[in-house]
Amino acid sequence: MSVTAAPVVTPSATLRELSGLDPALPRLGATTTVIMIDFQQTYRTGVMELEGAEAALAAGARLLAAARAAGSPVVHVVNDGGAGGPYDIRAEIGSISPEVAPRDGEPVVVKTVPNAFHATTLEETLRELGAAPDLVLAGFMTHMCVTFTAQGAFNLGYRPAVVAEATATRTLAAPDGSVVPAAVLQSASLTTIGDLFGVVAATVAELTAR
Repeated sequence: MSVTAAPVVTPSATLRELSGLDPALPRLGATTTVIMIDFQQTYRTGVMELEGAEAALAAGARLLAAARAAGSPVVHVVNDGGAGGPYDIRAEIGSISPEVAPRDGEPVVVKTVPNAFHATTLEETLRELGAAPDLVLAGFMTHMCVTFTAQGAFNLGYRPAVVAEATATRTLAAPDGSVVPAAVLQSASLTTIGDLFGVVAATVAELTAR
């Protein structure tokens, strides 16, 4: 009885490869700005609790500490969904988690849609900081604000990188009614980013290695 071997699946070339874009990861330092996206209490409990949120937050804290030690400018972003909801930045639920709280002098940009560059002061803030094209993004949620901020940065001519271990998302229903586990959505989102919008670092350590 013969056994048919499973077909070998070869990944397609990425749009970054086809476009000749630089595949190198940035390094933390004065010419690389770190953007901490929506590290809010929103995602640690209740209706918006994310799978892997605590591990991602711990990685975000390591990234923030490494950025500060390396002299990277840091910008914090929060999503304001209005009073009384899970994104109420005036309440504890919508506040930035204390593990990654801003220091004096670190700007906080408020947004209301997933792309942190849309109708916000983020681009102006980066100009004031003298930010070079290299940006490092981390935060919540991978498939939403991280992905669309990476796209927004790319569209404006920045070179974004996303730290995978410092992001997280949640399980959702697909249009056909099937369940998309958080791990699958996480992988798909990072793959989307890596196809064109930016490079993806698996860990914080990859941005500090020499």
